[in-house]
Amino acid sequence: MTILANWRHHLTPAGYDEGLGLVYERFVLNDFLLELQRRYGFHTVLEAPLFGMAGVSGINSVALAQAGCDVTLVDDNEERAEGVRRIWQELGLPVRVQQHDDFGALPFADASFDFVWEWAGLWFLKDPAALLREMARVSRRLVFVAMPNRAQVGYLLRKHLLDKAFFREVDEGWADVGRIRRILTEAGLRIVGQGVLDVPPWPDTVMPAAEVLRRLGIRSRRMEERFTGDGWHWSTMAYYLGQQPELRARVLRYAWLDRARLPWQVKAVWAHHRWLLAER
Repeated sequence: MTILANWRHHLTPAGYDEGLGLVYERFVLNDFLLELQRRYGFHTVLEAPLFGMAGVSGINSVALAQAGCDVTLVDDNEERAEGVRRIWQELGLPVRVQQHDDFGALPFADASFDFVWEWAGLWFLKDPAALLREMARVSRRLVFVAMPNRAQVGYLLRKHLLDKAFFREVDEGWADVGRIRRILTEAGLRIVGQGVLDVPPWPDTVMPAAEVLRRLGIRSRRMEERFTGDGWHWSTMAYYLGQQPELRARVLRYAWLDRARLPWQVKAVWAHHRWLLAER
C-alpha cells in the first residue's frame, strides 16, 4: 500500500484536476518515453509499480499505449487497480492491470518485456532492491528507473519545512541514484544513460501552490487568486480525452529549461527527477 494522499479521489472525474506541476511532469515524461521508444523500437512494456507520481494513478504509460505498445501495469491494491482499469477503458486503450502483492517476486517469466520501468515509486516499497532485481529479470532489453532529485530546492523545502511527515514514512535512501545503479549492474545490466527530467521554473513541493503559501504562513488574497478559481484547472485526462487539445502547448511553454542544451549536471540543481537507463 502506498502512502500517496488522495489516490481514491484522483481515480474519479472530480479528481482529474491534478495541478500545473503534475501535468507538466506528465507531458515531459511522455516526450521522453516516446523518444526512447523511437530510439530502441520496444513494443512490450511493464510498469511496476504503477504508482509513484501523485495525481491520477496508472496513466504514466498512456503515451506508450497510444504509440502502439502493449502495456502491462502492476499494483498491490485491487481497489486502485480496478480504478485504473476503468480509467483506461474511459480512454479507449487496451491495458493489462494486474494486482500483485509482492513486488519482490513479479508474476512474469524471465525476459517477458522489452521495456520495464518505474517512476518515483521505490521508496514506498518494503524491499526496493528486490523489485530492481525483478525488473532486471523480467526485461529482455531495457530497464528505466527514475526517482525524485534530493538536491533540488523544492525537495529540501518539502523535507525540512512543508511536509516533514512524508519523509518519516518513506525510505529516502532510495532516492540515491548510485544505490540504484549498483543493484542494476549487479543484476547483470549495463547503464547506457543517465540524466535529469522534469525541470520546470518552479520548485517541486508535490502540493498545490495555494497550499504551499498556506503552510509558509503567507496570507495574500492576490497571490492565492493566481493559483485558484476556474482558470486554474489542469487535467492530463482532459487532454487525453480530447476535451482540452490545447493543454499540452499551454503547459510546455514552461519547458525551456528541460529543452535547453545544457549538461544534465547543470540542470540537476533545479531538476525534479534523476533517472537511469540500463540495457541487458
